[in-house]
Amino acid sequence: MLTNIDLQGLRVTVTGGTSGLGLALVRQLTAKGACVAFVARTAANVEGVVAETGAYGIVADIGKKDDIYPIAMQVTASLGGVDVLINNASSLGPVPLALLADTDCEELEAALAVNLLGAFRLTKALFGALAASAREGRGALVINISSDAAVNAYPGWGAYGASKAALAHLTAIWDEEAKPDGIRLLALDPGDMDTPLHALALPDADPSTLKAPELAAAEMIEKMLDALPVRARLLAGEHA
Repeated sequence: MLTNIDLQGLRVTVTGGTSGLGLALVRQLTAKGACVAFVARTAANVEGVVAETGAYGIVADIGKKDDIYPIAMQVTASLGGVDVLINNASSLGPVPLALLADTDCEELEAALAVNLLGAFRLTKALFGALAASAREGRGALVINISSDAAVNAYPGWGAYGASKAALAHLTAIWDEEAKPDGIRLLALDPGDMDTPLHALALPDADPSTLKAPELAAAEMIEKMLDALPVRARLLAGEHA
C-alpha cells in the first residue's frame, strides 16, 4: 500500500462525509494535501468536520433533486473545479431491514433516491467540470461506492441491494460513454466496515469482524491514484 502520498492540488468531492468511510476519506485526503469538499445533511456534523479537517463542508441532501445543482455550484466555486467525485452517501431503505414483500414503496424510493438517482444527478451536474479537468490533463474520475449486496441476493437487503446493483451497472455503462471526454467511472466495494450504517443494518454484528473505515479509505485512495492518468498523479505530487 502507498504511504506518504502528497496529494497537493488534487480536488476531491465526497458525499456522506461526516461518518464511516466518507469521514475517513475526508480526513485522509485533507491530511495528504488534497483540496476537499464534502456533503452531508446535518449542519452540526458538517461544522465539526470542517473544524477538524479544514475541508469545505456543504449541508445538503443527496437524495433531494433540488439540492443537487446548489451542491455542484458550491463544489466548483470552493475548489475551482473537480478532479475526483466520490459518491459515498448511502441509504439502507427500510430500517430495520425488511423483506421486499414487507418493504414500503416509499422505502424503496428512498434507497433509490440516494444510492442511484443522487449519484447520477450529482455526476451529471459536475460532468462539465470533470471534462474540463480531463482536458487540462489533471485526470477526471468518479468513484461510486458499491457493495457485495449489489451482486449477492441477501434476504432483507432488497432495497439497498437493488439500488446498488443499478448503480454498478449505470457506472459501467457511463464509463464506456464518458471515454471520449476522458472521464473514468468506477464502482468499488470497500467490504463490510465498522460504520454507523452497518450498525444500523446489523446491530448485533461483532465490530471486531469488520474492516475499519480508515483501512478501507486508505485502500480507496490507492485505487483512486491507480485510476488517474500519470500526469494527474504527478500533478498531485505522488511519491511512495
